[in-house]
Amino acid sequence: MTQQTLDGVSVNPQANVYFDGKCVSHSITLADGTKKSVGVILPATLTFNTGAAEIMECVAGSCEYKLAGSDAWVTCGAGQTFSVPANSKFDIRVSDAYHYICHFG
Repeated sequence: MTQQTLDGVSVNPQANVYFDGKCVSHSITLADGTKKSVGVILPATLTFNTGAAEIMECVAGSCEYKLAGSDAWVTCGAGQTFSVPANSKFDIRVSDAYHYICHFG
């Protein structure tokens, strides 16, 4: 089930802006110290590099993604997630706004 609210968090009010504004997110820290980001990707095809492993949770909209080493595009919609390994990359294709929570692990 997609999270609608995140309680007990601190938010960095300065946005992380990537790809000329096609991706905008805010870093948040939960009460237990867990770090996440929440954001939106506007219509585009983008490539992201990862340091830590990530789980991308779709809150609204949808996307298609392709993990490094794969030629297959996979659809991910509201309530669904996909995982990206650490020190990797993924391509993401968005046709409408894709709202997400990125869980770092």
